[in-house]
Amino acid sequence: MKTKQAIQLSDHFTCGRLLKFVAPPIFMMVFTSIYGIVDGFFVSNFVGGLPFAALNLIFPLIMILGAFGFMLGAGGTAFVAKELGAGNKERANRVFSMLVYTTIVLGVILTVAGLLLVRPISVWLCAGEKQLLPAEREKLVEYCVLYGSIIICALPAFMLQNAFQSFFVTAEKPRLGLLVTLIAGCGNMVLDGLFVPFFGLVGAALATAISQVLGGIIPLFYFCSKNGSLLRLGKTKLEWRTLGKVCANGSSELMINISLSI
Repeated sequence: MKTKQAIQLSDHFTCGRLLKFVAPPIFMMVFTSIYGIVDGFFVSNFVGGLPFAALNLIFPLIMILGAFGFMLGAGGTAFVAKELGAGNKERANRVFSMLVYTTIVLGVILTVAGLLLVRPISVWLCAGEKQLLPAEREKLVEYCVLYGSIIICALPAFMLQNAFQSFFVTAEKPRLGLLVTLIAGCGNMVLDGLFVPFFGLVGAALATAISQVLGGIIPLFYFCSKNGSLLRLGKTKLEWRTLGKVCANGSSELMINISLSI
């Protein structure tokens, strides 16, 4: 009886095999994008119109901050895959580790910046809502700050989730990456159903933050331990030149996500 082998990057790709290989990453991106949709559905039905408006105003800011994870993941995948293709597995893992640790540090920095800027940005976003009374506009600002502050606290994990979407493919584990994203996405749906009817907008923010933490932490533990993939986290050092090339290579992903959010 023949065992079914996983598709590898070194394989010869036909159209069918290519579609089979890229299908999990496509679904991963789709599920990552549903966070705001699911929150919006529950908030609009259980909380009200003003909190729903606040969610729609502030969520693009969170997606813009999280897009830096896409930049490091998409840009770094090319370098890591190149080293793997050249047979330099140790070098590939050093670069991979550097990029994951950089994502965490950058996530913490952006979290601090986001928490400091969420109120002035909310005031600026809500200033255009001229149809609202001043008291309603003030409430809208407070809803934006409340929802945004909670989710921004989970930003490092969200950026990791976005980065790992690309690295799972390079590690030849796209199905595992899809499974992690399904756990996070479905977890968000379930937690929204449990939290929003009782805790309102706070419940929606907590549900999304917890699901993003799941999406970032599960892959982190996987790559930290012995695994059957091509990649594993370990000791590394900061290589500014490589990091600069990675950022330049992934800048298109960053700009695409920023433009879509705007």
